[in-house]
Amino acid sequence: MNDERSNDILSFDSEISIEKAKDTKKTLKRLMKLLLNQKWKLIVVIFFAIMSLAFTMIAPLIFSEAINTIYDGIKNTSSSSYFNIRFDIIMKLAFILLGIYLLSFISNYIQQYIMASVAQTLVLSIRKKISEKLTKVTLKYYDTHKKGEILSRISNDLEKVSDTLQSGLMQFITAVLSIIGAVSLMIFINWILALVAIFIIIMGIIAASMFEKKSINYFTNRQESLGKFNGQIEEYFTGQMEVKAFNMEEDIIKAVEMSNEKLYLDEKKAQFITYAINPLIRLMNQVGYVVIAAIGAIFAIQGRLSIGIIQAFFQYVDQASEPLTEAAYILNSMQAAIASAERVFEILDEVEEAGDIADNQIISNPKGNIEFKNIRFGYEKEILISGVSLKVTAGQKVAIVGPTGAGKTTLINLLIRFYDLNSGKIEIDGIDITNLKRSDLRALFGMVLQDSWLFDGSIKDNISYGREGADISEIQNSARLAKIDDFIRALPHGYDTVLSDENSSISQGQKQLLCIARAILADPKILILDEATSSVDTRTELEIQNAMDNLMKGRTSFIIAHRLSTIKNADKILVMDKGNIVEQGTHGELLTKNGLYNKIYNSQFSHGK
Repeated sequence: MNDERSNDILSFDSEISIEKAKDTKKTLKRLMKLLLNQKWKLIVVIFFAIMSLAFTMIAPLIFSEAINTIYDGIKNTSSSSYFNIRFDIIMKLAFILLGIYLLSFISNYIQQYIMASVAQTLVLSIRKKISEKLTKVTLKYYDTHKKGEILSRISNDLEKVSDTLQSGLMQFITAVLSIIGAVSLMIFINWILALVAIFIIIMGIIAASMFEKKSINYFTNRQESLGKFNGQIEEYFTGQMEVKAFNMEEDIIKAVEMSNEKLYLDEKKAQFITYAINPLIRLMNQVGYVVIAAIGAIFAIQGRLSIGIIQAFFQYVDQASEPLTEAAYILNSMQAAIASAERVFEILDEVEEAGDIADNQIISNPKGNIEFKNIRFGYEKEILISGVSLKVTAGQKVAIVGPTGAGKTTLINLLIRFYDLNSGKIEIDGIDITNLKRSDLRALFGMVLQDSWLFDGSIKDNISYGREGADISEIQNSARLAKIDDFIRALPHGYDTVLSDENSSISQGQKQLLCIARAILADPKILILDEATSSVDTRTELEIQNAMDNLMKGRTSFIIAHRLSTIKNADKILVMDKGNIVEQGTHGELLTKNGLYNKIYNSQFSHGK
């Protein structure tokens, strides 16, 4: 059996398709558009980059003057006297060089400082957009994407974009400007030698472009593999108890090894293509040096070029070839950032929940009358809710039961507009819920779900999460109704106790009670309890049930339950199966019908009698 499950996992992972770069130009254009929001900062950065480059370009000419001064002093000295070298000129040139290098350093520092601000401001704006976006996307997005993959895009991918913008982009711009400046000065010095250098540079550009085409796909594959690997690890860590309980450790190890191996191979290809171009261009540069040195020697002998100018020319060759190597390296490494940016933009492009209509209605004095009118919901190939109609009067306690997958939770999700209907209508107090703002609609509800959710913070803050500004007495009263007050007071810091993942003193059942206290404090008009007592023991369940009975008086309540003992006193019980309400009535009425409810009830209570 384990071998079969292992094969299923391995085959599933092996069938995951690797996305290629979708549109590099579009992504780069979009990234640049965001950068242009800080165009004045960029103009300042480019200005100081040009200043730094200009000072760097002047330096070889100053060196050439110094070398020619030394050479002339040696050449014009007879064999019987000391070298006639003008050291005053040499010292003057040395001070000029120091000043040039200092100005170059200051210009470079300023442009690097401002560019760091530009990069971090851009990333901050993207993070804000993502945070806002993730609150607006439909629940379908979270249903179809692994948490680890989403987190990988927000953290790893965005960090890659930040690093590249902060360092790589400015280096690339500076490298291009250096090449242009150096080539221009080489042509000014000697066009023949310049042609040789330009030929070498062009060959380097061709080699770089060939590697670039390969690197785009490799970096995209690497980022995709990283995202899937992170998602897999997150999934297995959160489910480690189930993994151990079902003896799936070896299967999981095999699956992770396969994902890890794939990530290793994609990473190796991406890194190889990044670093392989560097020695290739350097080799081409060395060949160019030999040719330029030979031709330069001939020109020096002929008196067409001075020794100092030839030395300056070699420096300009370095200033052109080294930035070319650097630009090629950065260009290849930027593919990782482009692939990452593409994945980040995919989140920003996700479909959002349908917007609220312009002319919103308001339920000023909610009562809790609810009506489902022939609602239908599902996807293209799967209909989950089909033709459900139902009336619930204010204050009624409605229980929803049925087998797994019957559509119980889906019905509630439609009521709160977590999903929008395909057809039909849901009304609260006679108003179509689509005519209400989502925030106003959801403010009518209080929810306690099967999976308790608490955040890192004090118990007091967690209970008051749904009602900002609640005072401590109200918080304590809601905790007493939820039968959790005594436990909280027994903690070392009471209501100020900070909850976290490392806090092992809070059991799952106690977390559920805190969520129930939160719902009580919110004091909603409509209550939704989705297996709210599933994680507590029978005795605690009875205590909570008594508190819930008092809480639900005067409020419309929906209770999703598998344990039918908790909903016997419901005003109306809906029995759902395959997306339809197949039976409805009170507990006694449904038992006499001898239908699905009767079967479910007997399956729970007939055994062990």
